[in-house]
Amino acid sequence: MPLPFLTADRAFDTTDDIALPFDDHDQWRRPYRPGPWRVGIAAIALLLASFVLLAAVIIAVAGAFGGSLFTFGLATVVICAALRLLRMGVWVSRAGLRHVAFFSTRTVPWDQVSAVRTTQQPVRWLGLPRTVQGQALVLVRPNGEQAPLLTDHNADFLSRVEAFDRAADSIEAWNAEYAPEYAAEYAEPAGAQVR
Repeated sequence: MPLPFLTADRAFDTTDDIALPFDDHDQWRRPYRPGPWRVGIAAIALLLASFVLLAAVIIAVAGAFGGSLFTFGLATVVICAALRLLRMGVWVSRAGLRHVAFFSTRTVPWDQVSAVRTTQQPVRWLGLPRTVQGQALVLVRPNGEQAPLLTDHNADFLSRVEAFDRAADSIEAWNAEYAPEYAAEYAEPAGAQVR
């Protein structure tokens, strides 16, 4: 039985690249879906927070208001951490490129981006110190500084190579559209394969 109100996925399932009428390039958007690892960890954290909130209510009913406030504060921290975890990633708009990490957010205007390209290099596995050989989407600045944005072994793309390729292509397309003065300088020669 089709459910007509569940149509949000249709924007990702189309074969044509025509922008939808409600697409607004001035709004910050993540050009890919969060991965199952990231969503799963956040869901477990929110489940834990619900139990901690229940404990805070029980402690408040028992009359220990100091303990209840501490427990409620702990639940608030867990909820904020889960929401921040879901917000992590690369966001794009007409204004530039925004890399959201857990403790920091870095925004780079398109005129300060020389290139965004995919390279083979050692990458961290799920953000842990262990490194494996993989692909990374790298931001190159005009001064030559390089910063990795996404990897195929992070919480969004682990075991999802096709999703990483689509996300990298989408971010590279945003770069080609809004930073055209550097596109010719860093364009790959015909027949060259970066990946």
